[in-house]
Amino acid sequence: MRIFKLTPTLAFVAIMGGLFSQNLSGQPDQPIISADQSTVVYPASYFDGFYPVSANDMLNRIPGINLALRGGSSGRGLGAGEGEVLINGQRTTGKNNEGRDQLNRITANQVDYIEIIRGTSENVDIRSGGQVVNVVLLESSSRSSTTIETETRRARNGTFDSGGQVSVAGTRKNIDYIVNFQADPGYRYWDSDEFTYDRDDNLIGTEKQEVHRDETEYSGNVNLGFNMNKSVFKVNGLFEERGDSPTDRERIISDFSAGTVRVQDDQQSTTRKNWEVGGDYEYETNSDSRFRVLFIVNDRNSTYDRIRYDVANEELEPNLFLDRLTRDRERIVRTSFIRNLPRNQGIEFGAEGAQTIRDSDLRMGLNTPGEPNPNYGNLVPVSIDNSKSTVQELRYEPFTIHNWQINDRMSLESRLLYETSTIEQKGDVSRERSFSFVKPKIDYRYNLTQSFQVRLEIERDISQLSFSDFSASVDSNDEEKNTFAGNPEIVQEKLWRYDLNLEYRLPNDLGVINSQIYYRDAEDHIDRIDVSPSPDDLRSARGNIGDGKWYGVSFDISAKLDPLKIQNALFTTRIRIRDSEFTDPFLGIKRRREGNGRWGLNMGFRHDLTSKRLTYGINYSNDSNDGEGRKQFDIDDIEERLNQPSMSAYIEKRAFDNLTFRFESRNLTENQWCRRRTRFDGHIRDGQVREIEDYCSRSGIQLALRVRATF
Repeated sequence: MRIFKLTPTLAFVAIMGGLFSQNLSGQPDQPIISADQSTVVYPASYFDGFYPVSANDMLNRIPGINLALRGGSSGRGLGAGEGEVLINGQRTTGKNNEGRDQLNRITANQVDYIEIIRGTSENVDIRSGGQVVNVVLLESSSRSSTTIETETRRARNGTFDSGGQVSVAGTRKNIDYIVNFQADPGYRYWDSDEFTYDRDDNLIGTEKQEVHRDETEYSGNVNLGFNMNKSVFKVNGLFEERGDSPTDRERIISDFSAGTVRVQDDQQSTTRKNWEVGGDYEYETNSDSRFRVLFIVNDRNSTYDRIRYDVANEELEPNLFLDRLTRDRERIVRTSFIRNLPRNQGIEFGAEGAQTIRDSDLRMGLNTPGEPNPNYGNLVPVSIDNSKSTVQELRYEPFTIHNWQINDRMSLESRLLYETSTIEQKGDVSRERSFSFVKPKIDYRYNLTQSFQVRLEIERDISQLSFSDFSASVDSNDEEKNTFAGNPEIVQEKLWRYDLNLEYRLPNDLGVINSQIYYRDAEDHIDRIDVSPSPDDLRSARGNIGDGKWYGVSFDISAKLDPLKIQNALFTTRIRIRDSEFTDPFLGIKRRREGNGRWGLNMGFRHDLTSKRLTYGINYSNDSNDGEGRKQFDIDDIEERLNQPSMSAYIEKRAFDNLTFRFESRNLTENQWCRRRTRFDGHIRDGQVREIEDYCSRSGIQLALRVRATF
């Protein structure tokens, strides 16, 4: 299959290279490219003129950093780590406590240099299809910094919501530490309109909504690193709590055919508690080998309560009650032995084991004939199939990874993993299944020149199942469908991934141009399927719809605008063109993958006025709305999601040496989120349209002011 010829891409790279090839004067402390062309080093002095506050501020000034942090496959377990960063060559072992989150808590004066690692190596903790960023801190027996940040957000209806965080980072003797406490404001307001038409396009009803959601999430995390003789031990702890977060939704429903107007009040409440502990121990047995152990333990409890009322004469009459409890737990251990071999080779042997558990319970009450129950919102309890469930997966994965620096231009990483797992479901449904997979991977990189790199990656990938698909769950987007059915028969999606990347680094650190061609060959793709017990009781659930494919090309530019006489400005853009093909299980027709629009565009501009210690920027994004890629097919309806362009902007000022003021505005275009839903009488394959709903919601422009102080 041919997607795009490479010739136009290479020609464009050559043209851009010529445009930006002029030498620049007055550019001190240029980045350094290693002898084997695999690493680009940015010394701390490179960022001096930008007056960065945090290590993350430094990263944002590097051309092409968005490309470097964009990895390949996500994988699962501790062997993944796409898009992460290393700190002093070590990753942060966590699922919810990642390395990049820590960089906002490390002040810029603690950074020695930043590496962009473009090659593969057994010494790199992250197996990425892209590149790896390593932030190296200054060696010191004692250093410390404190960052305090406050934030105030303004919603469209004029409501202000405030929060903030405090971070302490530093080194004392042989211990590195980062401690952070945060209160994240999450108030939201939006309203919406829905117009309902019959099959002949006559307006038969409207619905207006106004929604308020008030929530604040509190979190704290600690990252400790112990540096000992020949060994390093890092441990990370995270705790998050979102207390009672009420959402109040008011509806005014007009039915023109019946000549009635109804008012509903929908009250929802959610809570979540989550903790996680992760660790990484590494022992250097000798100059040629290392031993590593990584682990993660986490636990998350969440609740969702909803009561919907009919409002009449200032009285509330309940008509729907939903109560959902979930608990997710995960325990992962990974151990490996790494040895350097002669002739620039290295090998890693190891194994990973994981236990993943999800407990769920869903209750529903309706205003139907029967005995009301106060535990069901004074409504009549309704039985839900497969509503109480415990799903557990035990997974084991031995692996070997071989790295070979073939010469000063070429490197090759090959990997072979064998995964075996058992998934057991108990509760309303009892089911146990076992799986085994072989997962090879090849990552080849060739530096044609010091600036031009070719990356080829081929990988067999197995998806991580969402255990919420195994049992009944809440449908919060459709008032006619209160719950989704579960599917205990769902299996993992299998993929062959093929990626070709061409990267060109412009001379004089003026930027990076990258193009990617990808192809995915999917087996047991996951989407919605028919699980109806009878023709009169239509139900759908997440399940496997068969084989298919998706493919595309993306083109990225991240370039300084110095040749255009705009000093210290950075322009980024990404264009994605894609297509896909699957067989719809309801209609038996060929259609595109859900959420896979034909094209997407992201653009960004930032400008540092260094003499004024001022930075401003703007970001724009847009996606196509054409074809089946924007539609979701279900057993008795079709939803088409319509996107509108989105734009955000910010301005940031460094003042009084240690204070930074940042003003942000989101959704400057005041775009709407729209959906067109076509409902059918009976099964969708019968083609009997019942009604069409046009829905659009608006949250308006959102403003935020952040003040950050460092000491």
